[in-house]
Amino acid sequence: MELFEITFWFSSLYIGPMWFLMWFMPRHEITKKIVGDVRICIIPLIVSYGILLIPNAVDVLISLGSQMPTPDVVLELFSDDQMIILAWLHFLVLDTFAGRYVWMRMLAADKPIQVSMPVLLMCMMMGPIGLVVGILATLDVKDDISVPAGSIE
Repeated sequence: MELFEITFWFSSLYIGPMWFLMWFMPRHEITKKIVGDVRICIIPLIVSYGILLIPNAVDVLISLGSQMPTPDVVLELFSDDQMIILAWLHFLVLDTFAGRYVWMRMLAADKPIQVSMPVLLMCMMMGPIGLVVGILATLDVKDDISVPAGSIE
């Protein structure tokens, strides 16, 4: 099995239990210990992404950094199997991070599982839309991320 296949399977399987916990056991202590700890929830996914990114970093930087990304440039970049898997890992990391953020907001807003589960499912399947729906469903929550700590200049 090649490296890109290993990173694909590791990451794709790794996220399953975390999403299950956020969907069906959002308030459980196990969920808070696993999903609540960014070192457990996100860092292994980033490491998996990084392992595949390192041998492809030059291609990514040259393709996207030397010219304005166009549909043709992006299609050419993702014509390689390893780059497609790299993009998949990118989705997994960011969708899981967004889902974790929405899960924390749902807990802070004390939303019932009937609200949190469908929104978190959207976060997994359609990351940006789930994130927006999650934020809209928890507008009454003030958090340290959404509110700048200092002045913006």
